[in-house]
Amino acid sequence: MSTQTPAEAPVPLHWKLVIDASDPHAQADFWAAALHYTAEDNSALIERLLDQGALPGDATVEYHGRPAFRDLVAVRHPDDPYDPQTGTGLGRRLLFQRVPEPKRGKNRLHLDVHAGTERRASEVARLEALGARVLREVKEPAGEWVLMADPEDNEFCVQ
Repeated sequence: MSTQTPAEAPVPLHWKLVIDASDPHAQADFWAAALHYTAEDNSALIERLLDQGALPGDATVEYHGRPAFRDLVAVRHPDDPYDPQTGTGLGRRLLFQRVPEPKRGKNRLHLDVHAGTERRASEVARLEALGARVLREVKEPAGEWVLMADPEDNEFCVQ
């Protein structure tokens, strides 16, 4: 008879989707509005880092009336937990990071926004009003959706 204990089930990993951006704050505003998410407030962390001299002032900007990282900003699902000391979301979130090069080619990864058949047209119109554009409408045996591009031309689908 074996004396080994059964292996514990692996703990699922926490993750976030990181999206390159020319203007991370504008992208965060678009996606927060598009998904009805909340822009993270990292101002308490930033103020601590500035006070400790661990973050130079030119690495910050004012965003929605509070200090924010110049090159990074995230949005999170409003119902998910977050760390009150840092403002960092602990659940579903998108992080936008500034990169110097423009987007080239097709996305290898994209978001599907699930609006439902009855709400698809109104969601597409709402997203267009936020700055997205329709690339094409798709009708296939597997389903129907609208392929769109966000303000920096990242493709996403509305199903």
